[in-house]
Amino acid sequence: MGILNVTPDSFSDGGTYIRPELAVMRARQIWESGGDIIDIGAESTRPGAPAVSEFEEMDRLLPVVEAVLAAVPLPVSIDTYKAKVMREAWSLGAGLMNDVTALQGDPQSLAMAAELDIPVCLMHMRGTPRNMQTNTRYDDVLGEVIGFFRERMAACATAGIRREQLLLDPGFGFAKDLRGNCRLLRELDVLQSLGLPIVVGVSRKSMIGELSGVALAAQRLAGSLAAALWAVAHGAQVLRVHDVAETVQAIKVWAGIQEQGAEKPLREVP
Repeated sequence: MGILNVTPDSFSDGGTYIRPELAVMRARQIWESGGDIIDIGAESTRPGAPAVSEFEEMDRLLPVVEAVLAAVPLPVSIDTYKAKVMREAWSLGAGLMNDVTALQGDPQSLAMAAELDIPVCLMHMRGTPRNMQTNTRYDDVLGEVIGFFRERMAACATAGIRREQLLLDPGFGFAKDLRGNCRLLRELDVLQSLGLPIVVGVSRKSMIGELSGVALAAQRLAGSLAAALWAVAHGAQVLRVHDVAETVQAIKVWAGIQEQGAEKPLREVP
């Protein structure tokens, strides 16, 4: 899942792709680099980010969605929690909704997702991006995330959203400190017990900077690749990344070593 931010203030590439023609160039780059999904967001969810109105989000987002879908033969994911934004993006052809609030940020979003019958990624977060990093203390972060997902899965079922339409994102960096992030990543395979695809987004995030000592987000490629390979080895089905070509190459080598070094053929790794 290649990241395409059409925001002025995202933590790594804010403002870079806000014009539709530049967004299309980035979408083509994701496609040509081996990406499978383009994840487009028009409201930053970095720690402390201000809220964006529904109108402003659609004004940024919809022209880009339309242009990208016309130019690139990949499914498009929409990083939003607003029901009306979901509907408008879906009407243009978006194929997945990526909701950092797990369909709680808008009272209409559960019903909207059920009506559209579209895949939805549910992410764990406490609070909002504006205050989430003031709420990072847990007695058991893994247990809380699992309990949260069970509750949200039940809410989705009650709303009429089919189980096979759901993906789960533990929310690295969202109301988590370094210890919490590392605990979730280290025990990622435990989340497989929920029986749904796991999405991991750690690319260039502060946890990579803290562990590596690299301050600038754009210089965290090597650390991001290390975390991505750990995630794949422990069951992640989707990686949300900035550096698509490099991540694809790293996974091919990792998978190839296992395949070529095995006494018996392993299952095919996509």
